[in-house]
Amino acid sequence: MKRNIKIEALHQIPLEQQQIELVERKCLGHPDSLADGIAESISRALSMAYLEEFGAILHHNTDQGEIVAGESMPKYGGGKVIKPVYILLDGRATRHFDGTNIPTDAIAVETARKYLRTTLPNLNLERDVIVDCRLGTGSTDLRDVFKPCQGTAPRANDTSFGVGHAPFSETETIVKAVSAYIDGEFRPRHPVVGQDIKIMGLRDGNSITLTLGCAMVDRYCSGLAEYIECKDVLQEHILKVAKKHTNRNLVIDVNTADDIDTGSVFLTVTGTSAEMGDDGSVGRGNRCNGLITPNRPMSMEATSGKNPINHIGKIYNVLSTELATDCVHKVDGIEEIYIRLLSQIGKPIDQPLVASVQILPKPKADMKKLSSEVEAIVNEGLADITCITEKIVRGEIKTF
Repeated sequence: MKRNIKIEALHQIPLEQQQIELVERKCLGHPDSLADGIAESISRALSMAYLEEFGAILHHNTDQGEIVAGESMPKYGGGKVIKPVYILLDGRATRHFDGTNIPTDAIAVETARKYLRTTLPNLNLERDVIVDCRLGTGSTDLRDVFKPCQGTAPRANDTSFGVGHAPFSETETIVKAVSAYIDGEFRPRHPVVGQDIKIMGLRDGNSITLTLGCAMVDRYCSGLAEYIECKDVLQEHILKVAKKHTNRNLVIDVNTADDIDTGSVFLTVTGTSAEMGDDGSVGRGNRCNGLITPNRPMSMEATSGKNPINHIGKIYNVLSTELATDCVHKVDGIEEIYIRLLSQIGKPIDQPLVASVQILPKPKADMKKLSSEVEAIVNEGLADITCITEKIVRGEIKTF
């Protein structure tokens, strides 16, 4: 099949040679990431329920959730939440199909609570959170678009685009690695470190500064001296992780807003700032590659919670990121690659209006050869686009 794939060479300074680079990640317990995680979990749960009942995923989008912060009184040894966190489950879902009712609200509430239980083990689900479900039903036009044409891929639900890039820079790699290390290795040994962590990376020339805002859990901390000690240990371990990925100068700062003299520090009851004043929204945090990267082209679409069948805001962002990574792994001579996929509402998702590929070639690379090999990878990826749906439903693809 002939597709409109346009490939061009970029003529710019590689990111690693630019003076300033910014990279951010909001970790799992950040209110924005909590909203993303809940939304995506509900979409997956609905998809699996639809598949089990009808053998097909029905129309839904759960990408409009909100988290309204509560109030708390943390104290060393254990404080309390005095006003519950309020979570609004919003969006659209198919409630009735082929004479059968689907308990979409019950599925959504159960899934949200399960996600919170797994992600925030210090949150009291009976007392410290209110989960309110307000799922509606999708518009008739969009539900009609959801139905695939006979013999073709699903039709795009919107005129929109997705963006991906590869490879990760050193700073991007470090931010992701630090996040994974804290969640996977550090916290199990040091439960005082909460799930709400924001990592901001700044590369200024040959120096990288990581600034972390890290919620500490009060019940695991006896006093200010232990709090300071925990910060120091965390900082030391982060430095070791970061050094594995760069020879640049490194500076690690943790909880720079702390006022040690007055005892005003980032102490929480539950491990998330959602307990005491920090709200969250789906789509306001990480892009589908897990980062916020202002030095790179980005889509502003919320990837989490959108249906995995034909919602371009999800599928094209995921696919463009996968394709960019595949191209870098399989094709020699690529310094950087950027892929942008644009849809037209109602048209098959495997036939974008344009697949725009921008390549920054390495010195002496053969651009004609690069273009030919990259075009083949992009064309193959678009032809096999429906496999993205299966990976998403199985939880094999992260959306934030």
